[in-house]
Amino acid sequence: MRKPELAAVIAEKADLTKEKANVVLNAILDSITGALDKDTVTLVGFGTFEKRHRGARTGKNPQTGEPVKIKASNTVAFKPGKNLRDSVNVPAKPAKKGK
Repeated sequence: MRKPELAAVIAEKADLTKEKANVVLNAILDSITGALDKDTVTLVGFGTFEKRHRGARTGKNPQTGEPVKIKASNTVAFKPGKNLRDSVNVPAKPAKKGK
């Protein structure tokens, strides 16, 4: 699902126009992004977003095999909450046998 499709689902579920839903979605995403500069963002039951630092390291150019220096950087990690994990780990229903 892409961002416009998600905005359309939000619009339908919240009885909003697609434009309003898009504004809401952008506000949420901007708020999460801004908060990650200072803190983690926890949405209880959904999961936690946090900024993690990756140290400088030596990698390898896959075409030549030569070592390459990779600079230190920050990245975002997401740890799913219990409700989200449980919803994607629902056991499959057994197939019905034909009669």
